[in-house]
Amino acid sequence: MSPARGWFQIRRSGRPQLILTTRQLATLVKAGMPLLRALRTVSDQLDPGPLRDVFAMIASDVESGVKLSEALSTHPRWFPPYFVNMVRAGELGGLLDDILKRLAELQERQARLRDRVRSALMYPAFVMFAAVGILGVLMAFVVPTFLGMFTELGSALPWPTQLLVRTTQIVRHWWWVVLLGMGGGGALIRLALRQPAGRRLADRVALHLPVVGSLVERILIARFARTFGTLISSGVPILSALETVRATVTNSVIDDALSDVEHSLKVGESLARPMELSGVFPPLVTRMVALGEETGQLDHMLMQVADSYEEEVEVQLAGLTQLLEPMLIVFVGGVVGFIVIAMFLPLMSLTKLLG
Repeated sequence: MSPARGWFQIRRSGRPQLILTTRQLATLVKAGMPLLRALRTVSDQLDPGPLRDVFAMIASDVESGVKLSEALSTHPRWFPPYFVNMVRAGELGGLLDDILKRLAELQERQARLRDRVRSALMYPAFVMFAAVGILGVLMAFVVPTFLGMFTELGSALPWPTQLLVRTTQIVRHWWWVVLLGMGGGGALIRLALRQPAGRRLADRVALHLPVVGSLVERILIARFARTFGTLISSGVPILSALETVRATVTNSVIDDALSDVEHSLKVGESLARPMELSGVFPPLVTRMVALGEETGQLDHMLMQVADSYEEEVEVQLAGLTQLLEPMLIVFVGGVVGFIVIAMFLPLMSLTKLLG
């Protein structure tokens, strides 16, 4: 597992704590407190847990003469490459307090974007989960009662009712096969995603899905631009910053494009041209990057790109939520309506015969 993915797997409760601790450390260093004492202070005020142990070990390493960036690099699950490189740049430039503040702001923006995406998807997921639960109850308890009565009548059943009967029988008698199939399918998908070819295919499909694909693209570009711009503004050389950003990219398609960009930089070419040729980055991004290179304000332009795309993500998330709500209602209503019709069609036929 890469350090970048390890970073995303840290407990949710640990991220806010790390952000707060980073900001507190920046404040203490800016106030003139020696680094070792500042590390001890933030370590002591943390609640007992993994993060407190990590900062205690970092303080011990610094006390033994190890640089802060080197001490941080021994804990990649908590401090990803961009974090370590920015701290290293701050140590070289004598701006450690400013760098730590920027790191806290960068993490806060990343956490805010991640929370917005999660919040937007939480309601549709809850509705779908509740709908599946309700349908399960209907299929397991309500529908069999009616179907038993229809079977006793011995009359021919309409096709919707026959379909409902067969589905109910599968759910009641073969549910374990369904669960095993779903579990096996999930395991196969996870195994495929661990393979480079499978991962690349999944990442490419994710970028081309209707509606969702553009949202994924905007989230990835916003994260790339924000991290890249923050690294450059912190004094990290462009090539080193790009290598660091590549280590944090979770989409192999974008990673391949950045690999070509990195190769072009090594041979003395510009940054914008290979980004444009890759076909991965929208024209707005490549033109802003080209303008930044021409004016010497690449970090500023990248920050503007990040701001623009984060705003677009918020707008698209709101629109996606509004679109999903009626779609879920129509889907659930359609399934429940089909069950109701399938159950009452035989009753209507029976009423006509008796009449």
